[in-house]
Amino acid sequence: TRYVLPVARAGIAAGADGLLVEVHCNPEEALSDGGQSLRPDQYSELVRQVRVIARAVERS
Repeated sequence: TRYVLPVARAGIAAGADGLLVEVHCNPEEALSDGGQSLRPDQYSELVRQVRVIARAVERS
């Protein structure tokens, strides 16, 4: 998860049209991709942040 949030925000700022993000209620117990999965609360915050970024770079 260390890089997921900053890279996702940077991608939107750079012009990406979308994101593919793994979400899991308990990433530590995920059968795969747990290390790159966001918890639902982290995902909600990411969505809020990328909406702000998209508006700032006129991508919304």
